[in-house]
Amino acid sequence: MTIDVQPTLVGELCNLRPLRREDYAAVWKIASDPRVWEQHPAWDRYQEPIFKKLFEESMDSSGCLVIRDNETDEIIGSSRYWGHDEALSEIEIGWTFIAPKYWGGAYNREIKQLMLSHIFQFVDRVIFKVGVKNFRSQRAMEKIGGRQAGLSEDTGGNASFVYESLKQDFDIRGQKRSQQ
Repeated sequence: MTIDVQPTLVGELCNLRPLRREDYAAVWKIASDPRVWEQHPAWDRYQEPIFKKLFEESMDSSGCLVIRDNETDEIIGSSRYWGHDEALSEIEIGWTFIAPKYWGGAYNREIKQLMLSHIFQFVDRVIFKVGVKNFRSQRAMEKIGGRQAGLSEDTGGNASFVYESLKQDFDIRGQKRSQQ
């Protein structure tokens, strides 16, 4: 079965669809807010030249999705599938950012549940890398049932906690079984 890393996913609060080049202005509007990146290892992504590089990487990844609010149809953020390892039956979900007015749980929870529900059709393990100083994202991972599984370091020397979600622990809606 071929893995689909650019699906269209629809939830109650939001929907996700493949990133398009014409989404740049809407995604940049969100990314230009320094609060989005203040706890992230790449804290300077609110600067347009740096964000442009991330946007191009996202386009090239062929796994990036934009997140839209169902009520307003506005783009409210972005997330990505990356690094599918068929031998390990594993993929990463990351590079997620959403506009601050959507912070606090409900939207991020639904985004991750939609993404997990979809990708668990293809893999048994999903990993998330969260910067060691990104306390907001660490709490969010714990809320959706991610389990801390180690520490990694990127090529720039930035340390991240590795969280994992295992297919066996989640239902078909992407919800942790103990959270139902």
